[in-house]
Amino acid sequence: MIEPQTLQQVDRTYVRWAGREFSYFSGCDYFRLSSHAEVKSALIRGLKCHGLNVAASRMTTGNHPAYGTLEKELARFFKTEAALLVPSGYVTNLVAAQTLSGQFSHALIDELAHPSLHDAANILQCPVLTFGHRSVPELTTAIARCGPGAKLILLTDGMFARDGSVAPLREYQKALPGDGVILVDDAHGAGVLGANGRGALEHARANSRHVIHTITLSKAFGVYGGVILCSTPLRKRILERSRLFIGSTPLPLPLVEAGRQALKIIREGKSLRRRLNQHTRFVREALTKAGVSIPETPGPIIAFQPGNNRAAQALQRALRKARIYPPLVYYPGGPAAGYFRFVISSEHTRTQLDNLVAVLTSMAGQLRPLV
Repeated sequence: MIEPQTLQQVDRTYVRWAGREFSYFSGCDYFRLSSHAEVKSALIRGLKCHGLNVAASRMTTGNHPAYGTLEKELARFFKTEAALLVPSGYVTNLVAAQTLSGQFSHALIDELAHPSLHDAANILQCPVLTFGHRSVPELTTAIARCGPGAKLILLTDGMFARDGSVAPLREYQKALPGDGVILVDDAHGAGVLGANGRGALEHARANSRHVIHTITLSKAFGVYGGVILCSTPLRKRILERSRLFIGSTPLPLPLVEAGRQALKIIREGKSLRRRLNQHTRFVREALTKAGVSIPETPGPIIAFQPGNNRAAQALQRALRKARIYPPLVYYPGGPAAGYFRFVISSEHTRTQLDNLVAVLTSMAGQLRPLV
């Protein structure tokens, strides 16, 4: 993979690229909270009040009370027994897997699950069976292969970043044995999905029993850090068993204060989610009316794969001409030739949305849905 060109964000929905400003329909800052004035002010207050870094593991001398305060607020918002902050979203699943290692006979994983989940599955010290993307029939077949009495854990994204689709969590729970556990990486669903922004579980109306829910604060919350939402006993076991957690320096304290402010905005942000959904629906309906084939997904992501290199280059040229940054991405789980991933935010203007629709509809005959 070739290192991409640098981008400089200059406004909540613009970037500077190759010396010019472009509308930005990329990234995962769905509400643009990373540049929200209140979040930035909270970060500055945290720096003045706490300094930058505790410079120690939480299990030695670095367990600042600010961590516990944010964890209680997160547990209350997500309606879970406990929450645990970890240094990044990627390591949430690794920390959980270290703690659960040796407790399952088999792990079942969606073939397009995030790389962190595949890494976590390899830590569990049990056979790993892959099933087709979001396929309940293939999951059922995989469960049957494990045999009677199998102790199972299923690993899946909540909302998949590649296209905004969501795992059928209720159907998974029905298919699993009563003691089956689901590890849901909801980095992209948290804050976005559900009536209150609680993510894929709320969206699917799934039972939280036997679910370990991992999220990040670096997407919809616009800040940084990972969170494991779980039972109180599991949180205690993580403190005892996860070398990754025990041996890590926790989040810089200013980010903790910024995270608290971002959570407050998300918690009170029904208008933000409403605007995000309106923007997404506007783009989807306009493209569908123009004959562009796109799957119906709940997330604010619209993805296409180019029919060939010529089509990809033509779309890039058209986007650049319209002063839209061309989001051709290469990422594990996507087509080897790359794909275009457009992310709608609550903060895009109607003019920006109109420009995007105009470019995509002009290229309608050359756009293929992501498969």
